[in-house]
Amino acid sequence: MDSAKSRRLASLDILRGLDLFLLLLLQPVIVAVGGCFDAPWLDNILYQLDHEVWEGFRLWDIVMPLFLFMVGTSMPFSFAKYRNEPSRKKIYTKILRRFMLLFLFGMIVQGNLLAFDTDRLYIYNNTLQAIAVGYLIAALILLHLDTAWQIATTLLLMAIYSLPMLLNGDYTPEGNFAFTVDRAVIGSYRGDLTYTWVWSSLTFGATVMMGVLAGRIIKEGGKNRSGTTYILLAIGVALILTGLLAGQWEPIIKRLWTSSMTMFSGGICYILMALFYWWIDVRGHSRGLGWLKVYGMNPITAYVVGEVINFRSIVASVSYGLEPVIGECLYGAWLTLGNGLILLGILTYMYRQKIFLKI
Repeated sequence: MDSAKSRRLASLDILRGLDLFLLLLLQPVIVAVGGCFDAPWLDNILYQLDHEVWEGFRLWDIVMPLFLFMVGTSMPFSFAKYRNEPSRKKIYTKILRRFMLLFLFGMIVQGNLLAFDTDRLYIYNNTLQAIAVGYLIAALILLHLDTAWQIATTLLLMAIYSLPMLLNGDYTPEGNFAFTVDRAVIGSYRGDLTYTWVWSSLTFGATVMMGVLAGRIIKEGGKNRSGTTYILLAIGVALILTGLLAGQWEPIIKRLWTSSMTMFSGGICYILMALFYWWIDVRGHSRGLGWLKVYGMNPITAYVVGEVINFRSIVASVSYGLEPVIGECLYGAWLTLGNGLILLGILTYMYRQKIFLKI
């Protein structure tokens, strides 16, 4: 039996781990250290480690799309066991439970749910909630449609998103159609006004579906896994070029999750998936990368704990004497590093004890 079908996809766990490592440790530390020095070359790195202000795309803008994409990539594998069951009740229960938990965790992470203050409660404004909605859309498509219709529906989601965006309003922060929908549906309970969520749910679903289709290509690729790699690469290049072309009419704006951005970022995700799949699952090279599974096999735990719990006070309590030696700025960077290392230690312990929290 093809190993891609009989065991976990190692490349997916490692790529997911890399995404979380960048988010929870590497980027915060580089930004903290970078703030202590004035160097043009460092400014260029810091520029790429921040989100694009509006139109355009930076390195850091791929982190969230890649997370959604990989949720989709795992779905053909995790849903396979439900295919032959006479009743769909079990899978529907799983889908609904996962949707609700992801949405709840999103409210905890960035929705101020734990503040117990309705004036500060943001209903829909978080990566986990985007994953929840995208997962729900993709799960229903995966369960009820064959491959051809899955592709057609993914394209339809982007078309439905784009049509009113092109015809109603513009692509300014407060003039776009998606912003109008957010303001009408969730009003002030939406957090950052430069991001959109409700109408953008359509393209969240499209991003997850791109991952679903990639997972299906890998799962059904048979023994010709090198050929599977080439297919993933070709789709990635095609999506990037299509996204750039579509960007002539609809700008690539990650904050709106435009269809052009969906295709452009999806193309990057396909290429990354192809490269990791080829190197790790096809060639069998994972030396030096296996530690990323510490993040990749406990992704929700890593994200929620990393965003909600601040371990800097623990680091400060045992190293406060360093501040007068290295200075206030570098001491702040040290606290950021210590915070990330404590989280890494917790995840490493869980990994070694085979504690994997799933929802």
